[in-house]
Amino acid sequence: MPSSTSSSDPAATAAAQATLANASLESGSVGVPLMAPGSPLPGPGAGEHFVRPGFVRQTASDRPGVAQPVPVRDIPPQPWKRIFLVTLVLFAILMAGWELYWRAFGALPTYRNSDGQWAQQRRRIDAGEGGKTVLIGSSRVLFDVQLPVWEKLAGERPIQLAIEGTSSVLVLEDLAADPNFTGHLLVGVAPDLFFSGFAYRGNVVPFYHKEGPSQRIGNWLSMHLLEPFVAFDDPDFALATVVERQAWPLRPGMKQDISVRKLRVSDADRNTHMWSKVETDPDYRALARSIWAQHFRGPPPPNMDTPEKLHGLIDTQIQRAVAAVATLRGRGVQVLFLRPPSIGAYHEFENKVFARAQTWDVLLQRTGAPGIHFEDYPELQGYDSPEWSHLSAPAAERFTAALVPIIQRDFWRPSDPPPALNPVLH
Repeated sequence: MPSSTSSSDPAATAAAQATLANASLESGSVGVPLMAPGSPLPGPGAGEHFVRPGFVRQTASDRPGVAQPVPVRDIPPQPWKRIFLVTLVLFAILMAGWELYWRAFGALPTYRNSDGQWAQQRRRIDAGEGGKTVLIGSSRVLFDVQLPVWEKLAGERPIQLAIEGTSSVLVLEDLAADPNFTGHLLVGVAPDLFFSGFAYRGNVVPFYHKEGPSQRIGNWLSMHLLEPFVAFDDPDFALATVVERQAWPLRPGMKQDISVRKLRVSDADRNTHMWSKVETDPDYRALARSIWAQHFRGPPPPNMDTPEKLHGLIDTQIQRAVAAVATLRGRGVQVLFLRPPSIGAYHEFENKVFARAQTWDVLLQRTGAPGIHFEDYPELQGYDSPEWSHLSAPAAERFTAALVPIIQRDFWRPSDPPPALNPVLH
């Protein structure tokens, strides 16, 4: 059948290809391959390859049976040194501004109290210091027991393993499973955490057991090159956290839940005290109290919303402590429980939900271990607790100075053998 584009008529063929190319460009079509004679790129024919109008890079469909070429794109000349210097200067200005902002807010350089820092202290037990005194608990033991004061009175600086917002049962069980630990153990009891099993930082113990070399190096670099020098390196001052806690509009039916703000200042060995801003700034202190009040006034969590569930939860945590204490005392560890002070609305909440007769008294009776409750010792009462739950820095020093003699006089006399093991197992 005759055709106007017959291969016997080269001129007609070329004209048809040109017409087809023009139509492709005008219509924006990218599906019609065009020949590019003389191209420097390899192609299906000598000096030829398929192209798509308006596209720089070929794809495999443009080059059937031929490997896709690596596209070459020239980088336009730019004043790169000047761009780099301007970027560096802007970065320095922004970082300096962020640092100055938080210093004006009252922050000073401190250690982050990271999982890596906790693991560093925990590792001491397995590195030859298993016979030392160890402190565990939640933030009250962390804030209220001052290591320098303890060291001055007892001649030994304890290992601080308390973790904020976390039941001490978690670390109690970890130490019970570690035969390297044979020393003295002070176990802090914050009723709403200990008897509920709540563990805000429950990942810290698994982190210790799985920590890798790169994580140790990262923690070392942070503690030596960053944390001692900058104030903004705190989770509470992270940009994402600051943005999140702004007063954004809430959807109907929602209530704003404010996370706990910065309350502490820590040293390299995790000796910790209350941030002075909580003590001296009335507005910030009121904010800290209002955050605790959310906890008091809100509905109970699902695992505590009936008396039966609450009693079962308390019983479970006590039984966990009974098993751990039995293991520890079985190898000669002297275990002593401590109920640090709380006041005001926080103390009222604890007495209402976790009454002493149903929690603390049962814990001591079933574990067979002794305990110090601040309500039983006049010298452990009457200290300044700005936000109801933790002692101020000066008060924490005086509290520790009163606590250590009680421990030495009544519980941990150096010449005394460990008390007889007599736990009540239920």
